[in-house]
Amino acid sequence: MCVIRWWCRVALIAVLAIGAQPSWSDSDGPRDRQPKARLRSLDAITASIVGRDQGVYVEAADGTVLVSRAAARAVHPASVSKVATTLALVRKFGPDHRFLTTFSVMGCTLQGTLHGDLVVKSDGDPSLVDEEALLVAQNLKRLGILRIAGDLRIAGLLTFDWIGDDEGAGLRRSLSGSTPVGAWSAVRELISADAHGLSTGLRDSPGIQFVPGPALPTARDAVMTLNAGAVVEVRSQPLVPLLKSLNDYSNNIFKPFADAAGGPAAIEALARSVVPEAMRSEITLADGAGSDPQNRLSPRAAVKLLRSLEQELAASGHTLVDVLPVAGVDKGTLLNRLDSSDERGRVVGKTGTYGDYGASALVGAIRTEGQGAVYFAVLNHGVPVPAARRRQDKFVRMLLHRLRTVPWDYTRDDRPAVARTDVSVVIPSAAPGAGRSCSQIQ
Repeated sequence: MCVIRWWCRVALIAVLAIGAQPSWSDSDGPRDRQPKARLRSLDAITASIVGRDQGVYVEAADGTVLVSRAAARAVHPASVSKVATTLALVRKFGPDHRFLTTFSVMGCTLQGTLHGDLVVKSDGDPSLVDEEALLVAQNLKRLGILRIAGDLRIAGLLTFDWIGDDEGAGLRRSLSGSTPVGAWSAVRELISADAHGLSTGLRDSPGIQFVPGPALPTARDAVMTLNAGAVVEVRSQPLVPLLKSLNDYSNNIFKPFADAAGGPAAIEALARSVVPEAMRSEITLADGAGSDPQNRLSPRAAVKLLRSLEQELAASGHTLVDVLPVAGVDKGTLLNRLDSSDERGRVVGKTGTYGDYGASALVGAIRTEGQGAVYFAVLNHGVPVPAARRRQDKFVRMLLHRLRTVPWDYTRDDRPAVARTDVSVVIPSAAPGAGRSCSQIQ
């Protein structure tokens, strides 16, 4: 372990500078050159791998700049924009926050039929999918609601199966049981394990029916308007694993999800506030996912954002691997990259790809023995995506081979996301007549 900080910097620079392969054109002189010469050598190697006009920035844990090429030039970062959105969401809500979707009844039940409407309201959960809808249906059946003679009403905005569903058409299909076979199999397995307290009430059919039905007498309808309450609540998986699942696949549901963090302007303001003043103009975020043509980010600002995210997570005992994909391990954008036996699990990061804008990026961190993490950003522009990815991987591979790296302390969680959600029956006592049958309110 280094005692003198200056010597730690020199040692890390030296490790990076030695051992160049001939194909990297490291011809700047003997290996006993001074630190500045070593940096020039590494810079030349970087240029030969990534391209002389491409942006690259590498920084050691203590802030030592190891590589800096066009590092202040802001280019389109594509989905690397999601790093800033992830930071904003964690800071606003905290790592354990769960988003809430309520399913409330407006009506009464008679012989298994709800005469009235099922009202759905979400506070912004981007991850409500078929499995949760099937669990809601099973809970409604548990309460004696097998059919609904009324409407499915959506109060506000709703995201379902990763797309906007403000009319509720997709959710209604899933509540009716029209889902992929795998979704119902996953729910049956969870129910059988009593994960949601439904093992004794498991139904053979997955959904509930929406049926036409005769109107109830007017006098009874007047009473039914009071029979409203939250019957089933769906609390999403905690924010950290939720963000992990979205970042692993770089899901563009981040674009509307950014509204939960205050919208693009708030995310941009936060991102600018956590980087040095000289870098603030190098951040432009017109959306939170990376699809807007106005988005801009420099390599050095990208690294600072990544480190700010790491610091935010550390406050609650989390690390970057909890919200970003690990190369060669996590399913998604990094599963088949940097995945050889001596690379797998050693890179955590975020990809960015938008061919229409000529944008391809890789931002991340690797662990070293003794010197802590090393952070990097490669922001390609004007390079075909396949070629850009090859350059990025070759550059990171060079870092891995020149540093004494170790895998991140990480094991992939292979449980289905629905296993981390909380679906439960709640009948508020404040709701007059809540949960009562039609015969009880005659």
